[in-house]
Amino acid sequence: MRGFLVAAVLCVPVAPAYALDPFALPSGPIPYTVGGQTTVVVQYHPRFHSPYEGTNSFQHGHEDAVSHSYDLYVGARVLPWLDIYVNPEMIRGGGVSSGIGLAGYANGEVIRNPQAGTDPYLGRAFLRLTVPLGDEREHVDGDLLQIGGDRPTRRFVLTGGALSTTDVFDTNRYAASTRTQFLNWTFIANPAYDFAADTRGYSRGAAVEWIEDAWALHLGAFQMPSVANGIDLDGDVAHAHGDQAELEVRPVLLPDRPAVLRAMGYVNHARMGNYRDSLALAAGNGSTPDITATRERDRVKYGVTLNVEQPITMDGNTGLFARFGWNDGHTETFAYTEADWTASVGTQVNGAPWHRPLDQIGIATGANGLSDPHKDYLGHGGLGFELGDGRLRYRPETIVELYYSMRPLSWVALTADYQLIVDPGDNADRGPVSVVGVRLHLEGQAAGA
Repeated sequence: MRGFLVAAVLCVPVAPAYALDPFALPSGPIPYTVGGQTTVVVQYHPRFHSPYEGTNSFQHGHEDAVSHSYDLYVGARVLPWLDIYVNPEMIRGGGVSSGIGLAGYANGEVIRNPQAGTDPYLGRAFLRLTVPLGDEREHVDGDLLQIGGDRPTRRFVLTGGALSTTDVFDTNRYAASTRTQFLNWTFIANPAYDFAADTRGYSRGAAVEWIEDAWALHLGAFQMPSVANGIDLDGDVAHAHGDQAELEVRPVLLPDRPAVLRAMGYVNHARMGNYRDSLALAAGNGSTPDITATRERDRVKYGVTLNVEQPITMDGNTGLFARFGWNDGHTETFAYTEADWTASVGTQVNGAPWHRPLDQIGIATGANGLSDPHKDYLGHGGLGFELGDGRLRYRPETIVELYYSMRPLSWVALTADYQLIVDPGDNADRGPVSVVGVRLHLEGQAAGA
């Protein structure tokens, strides 16, 4: 994978440049985007059935919690082919049960590692280089991570620096943003995709994208954390990195409304533990299995994902989505959440039919499950960084989420959210539990050229 990335970058100069002059400085004002956002999430769950609970259990007593996030986004097109983006961020507050106990946790805004603190940090700082592969152009609306205007329809894109792996991979128009769409982790990224990231969701690395009219190829390599759910990235990049390759195709299943299918394979290398080794070690000394006691350098986790979106209306604001994922489930979950397979489907419905074109409804259901070694490890009292009830009567965790997002103004979104979580933490002895929430999202942007 790393060799392919290097080769792809070296091939950039042979791509047709057309009107692009790599040495031309901007003749007028530099195009830019500046914006910010804040999101506040209030959640509550009542008491639910739980004959026992452990260190990492979703707490059975009634709970409420408030999280709030703050971001500043700055982007500038310093050369016709080069954009630079910077995104400082701050996350405060917390989530119910301190962000643990569920594979599909109920609030994607929460940082689950208290060692991360509440001080501001730099989430993103990256460069994006775009080389046209043809003369055709398309208009793109600006957002907080995209300068608006015309761009090549066919293009080669190189992105590198500090960013989220999911800025490039496993994207989905209807299920990707915890700030404006679904709140549950199951629907904002593929739970079986243990993508390279620190506990805040960011990494350092590079991605190359070859984008054509009917297909696209995305390749990327990013740093893994030094420990599971850690705040620091591992500097031993030769033995700690996550590589992914994603093929995107756009078949036309409905007239003038092409679907998007993204198939991806990934391989993670890190100093991870092994579930079977942990069980064997515990059986030998009569102790509780501990995944951290079996960590070895350059262990491998691999998996595959499928991501589908299908617009229903001509403008694409109403559509369907689905995700499916699997990983080998032998090495410990290290970055995202404790799921070894997943399946989810859902829809986003725009409010135009009831004369609220800025509003939207989302409905989705999904299931997250464990591999045999993983469930045996938890069943014998082992702890992951997300799950651990002390014992386990396994049944896949099932989640249903429904939200209504109302926009009284274009820059204000107020959302009511309901989640039903059956067999929380993949444990048939516990639950179900309902989580209700309210989200306030404020976002503003200024752009110029």
